[in-house]
Amino acid sequence: MSESKLERSTINLGHGSGGTMTRELLDEVIFKTFNNPYLNTKHDGAILEINSKIAVSTDSFVVNPIFFKGANIGELAVHGTVNDVAMCGAIPQYLSLAFIVEEGLSMDDFIKIVRSIKLAANDSGVQVITGDTKVVERGKGDKIFINTTGIGKVHPKANISMDRVKVGDKIIVSGPIAQHGMAIMTQREGLEFESDIISDSTNLNYLVKDLLDGFGEQIHLLRDPTRGGVSGVLTEIAMDTNKEVHIYEKDIPLEKQVAAACEILGLDPLYVANEGLFIAIVDPEIEQHVVTLLRKSDKGRQARCIGEVSSKESPKVVLHSLIGGKRIVSPLIGEQLPRIC
Repeated sequence: MSESKLERSTINLGHGSGGTMTRELLDEVIFKTFNNPYLNTKHDGAILEINSKIAVSTDSFVVNPIFFKGANIGELAVHGTVNDVAMCGAIPQYLSLAFIVEEGLSMDDFIKIVRSIKLAANDSGVQVITGDTKVVERGKGDKIFINTTGIGKVHPKANISMDRVKVGDKIIVSGPIAQHGMAIMTQREGLEFESDIISDSTNLNYLVKDLLDGFGEQIHLLRDPTRGGVSGVLTEIAMDTNKEVHIYEKDIPLEKQVAAACEILGLDPLYVANEGLFIAIVDPEIEQHVVTLLRKSDKGRQARCIGEVSSKESPKVVLHSLIGGKRIVSPLIGEQLPRIC
């Protein structure tokens, strides 16, 4: 079956049968796109030689719509897992890639997603080395779900761990918050703004490597605030370390159009998902050096220190508001935003 015929067709159950149609789909789309020695063995797995400490992370991606301003579910899957590996203090190298596709998805959309995965993987410096494709009956899925697992070598200078967070540590965010979640929500709700809100989905592994190259063990913890947003990460840190975390509203980078969209929809940007920024908990001595380094990159040009870890043994996050008041940032209970990552 030629690629032109594939593009004019839709996914059906035969593409997941394990027979001729499955073979055609894999040969014409998957193997042709991700051509590399690991995948070309066409085995159920891949054999790697890694003689060092490694980090492994796996994640599943479900988002509606699957194409949104700034990215699509394929790029999101690559960036999300690459970043999770990087947050371990590792350098991502390999990805597994598994699709669950609903019958009826256009082949053109599937091919676009696969090609975007290839471009995102190339840009992130990783190879897709194994994977799987399943097709479910119409109405049993939501167009397409993607699972990725990432593998990478831990940076020789990295010592990333929750138990390394200490009193006085500074909290640095690498860029404006809430962009991804609001890009999804505004598109889904059909809202229009003077400035389009674009997802911040991107890879962060090179930026993290620069930090670890420069500061090593003085980087105590790294987290990417995806589901649950900034509040989710900070409340987790407060509870797991039994320390009080203080953040300052005036220092939190937030684009005006994102803030406006959050206000219209009644959402707190601290709880909205992100896909292209991270939170670093660092030794106070290197605070300004870290911010300066991050700002040299387009992906960190709006980096700021937004708070610190307090000496009080009280597991909570305290927000200092613009008007001088204080409020507790509570953990998210239930769902605030459906299907955005």
